[in-house]
Amino acid sequence: MARPPTAAQRRVVEGADPGTGRLRGTDAQLAALVRLGLAFRHPRPPHDHFLTPAGHRLREAGPEPAAAAAPAPTPAGVFAARAGGAEEPPPGASRIREVRDAWQGLMELRRMTNPDSATDRPCGWERSHLVRAAALALEAAGHRPEHAGTHGYRVRATPQPEAVAVYGPALQPYAATLEAAGWQCGEYTEARTRTRHLLASPRRV
Repeated sequence: MARPPTAAQRRVVEGADPGTGRLRGTDAQLAALVRLGLAFRHPRPPHDHFLTPAGHRLREAGPEPAAAAAPAPTPAGVFAARAGGAEEPPPGASRIREVRDAWQGLMELRRMTNPDSATDRPCGWERSHLVRAAALALEAAGHRPEHAGTHGYRVRATPQPEAVAVYGPALQPYAATLEAAGWQCGEYTEARTRTRHLLASPRRV
């Protein structure tokens, strides 16, 4: 996110319904939380606003300490899916809980935004954040992203609409995980490099 939420915006997030993540606030506050990626507006009337997975993580982090002299560049609790690559840090002990909570938040997002409340297929947020969504599905299932000196999955954008490429040492387990999470996968070989990879797209039905 470009900037951390204001104190008033944090209070709206912290006051969300603990079960559904439904928010109450002014139109300006809710619109700002949508821009920050902490909330989304439900497409069906009455068009209430709900927390995104990042919003749930921020709420669980609790209020900022009163003694803090200045806001951190990134608010505590904001989750970043790991797509794999040399720049990725090695996984830490707290990462398992972060991934689990983010996945649970995503399931709630599916329930609230899919027209039939289905949780077995991707929602609109995932279709607009393909790499992050596929990476979260893989990491939540226990697969490790590639980082410096280790092998693991890599998720990359492709020129094809609603499709990502997944690379790694074991494509079949990645395909099984993504298909269980509501994606459809096919295995392909790149013509130039002969590298095998998965092409994965979020399932619609």
